[in-house]
Amino acid sequence: MTTPPPLSTSGCPMLHGAAFAAQPNAVYEQLRAQGPAGWAEIAPRVHALVVTSHRAAVTLVNDTNTYSKDSRLWTDLANGHVPRDSPVLGMMAWRPSVLYTDGDEHARLRWAMDDCINRISPHWLRDITRRNALTLIARVIAHGQADLMADFADMVPMLDFADILGCPPDMTDQMVRACQDLISAGPEAAKGAADFAGLLYKLIQLRRAQPRQDLTSWMINHAAALSDDEILNQLFCVTGAGLIPTAAATAWTLHLLLRDDDYAGDLAAGTLTVRRALEKALWERAPMANFSVHYARHDTYLHGVHVPGGVPVLISHAAANTDPALPSGRSYDSQAHLAWSAGPHRCPAISQATTIVQTAVEIILDQLWDMKLTDENAEPLLRHGPFHQCPQTLPVTFRRKTADRIPATALAGGIP
Repeated sequence: MTTPPPLSTSGCPMLHGAAFAAQPNAVYEQLRAQGPAGWAEIAPRVHALVVTSHRAAVTLVNDTNTYSKDSRLWTDLANGHVPRDSPVLGMMAWRPSVLYTDGDEHARLRWAMDDCINRISPHWLRDITRRNALTLIARVIAHGQADLMADFADMVPMLDFADILGCPPDMTDQMVRACQDLISAGPEAAKGAADFAGLLYKLIQLRRAQPRQDLTSWMINHAAALSDDEILNQLFCVTGAGLIPTAAATAWTLHLLLRDDDYAGDLAAGTLTVRRALEKALWERAPMANFSVHYARHDTYLHGVHVPGGVPVLISHAAANTDPALPSGRSYDSQAHLAWSAGPHRCPAISQATTIVQTAVEIILDQLWDMKLTDENAEPLLRHGPFHQCPQTLPVTFRRKTADRIPATALAGGIP
């Protein structure tokens, strides 16, 4: 019998720490016992309502008259009751970006975001993903073993985003470390947020002086006339919300294909596409497990649950996607899952993220076609933190292959 995860000193389920990382589904069951939404501790001394009902989640994200994304409405934060060094502030404190705005201001920032993201050529994105994936595979192909998380899934979106942002090579490693620290919601989150913002500021100044065909330059020159602060926070949002979730989606798709004999067999037989496996992974393993933070503008009720004004309300994409109230016979091809959120704040880069994951998975399955999971455990240990759902490691073995299997001309920069 599985030991239930501990409760906080206030009696709430804990949406952080080692116990949550080890047994997230048990915590979601504790929350479901409270109703469509339940109270949780998301960090020490920080509490929020967490929505676990799919129907209630859809209601909330579409009710912009009742709920706001502006975290300046967070009563406890405004009154000084949230510790200044709380690890969740890096992701929840207000910034002048599309993620934290409503109404006309959100429409203006979303206009700039959508326009700039839509300028990314899908053919170019597939090409750089292929080159970056092959570059990473070339580093491990002769070893016969790899950690798909550290050696591949974490790195592909990092290299892609560096290209998308127009980031110089000497800034790339610093940027991904800062972003990982930020989204981890651990002790290093505050420093990660500050480091990440500082790097983006340097990049904006560089691209203002030397514009190129990249997301940063497009934001600078967009007709919405964004300030430097708005540009920085738009880039903060798109990168912070893109790197780790894309890495997690890549990892969970590979985990499904390597662990599930039926899926692996169907893929080999040509009856299953990587895209369909990704959709199942998004249903079962939402990369952003708990986020889409909203604040009620006044006291209200959500499907019978009292929601006080000014309290953070998180959507548990992970719990909502696995809500027992959903039809049992639904198809995984359905895109009604909430992994991308929904409503006016639905992810603006679904097509781009899907392209990265699908291309990366197809490339590594083609090159390391005989790889097998080292750990047959169906439930890998997760990284700590309330927001994302990402394996710590994903070790595999495969038959060693010669590095010259991958031509140097196919690699990023031509260098393995």
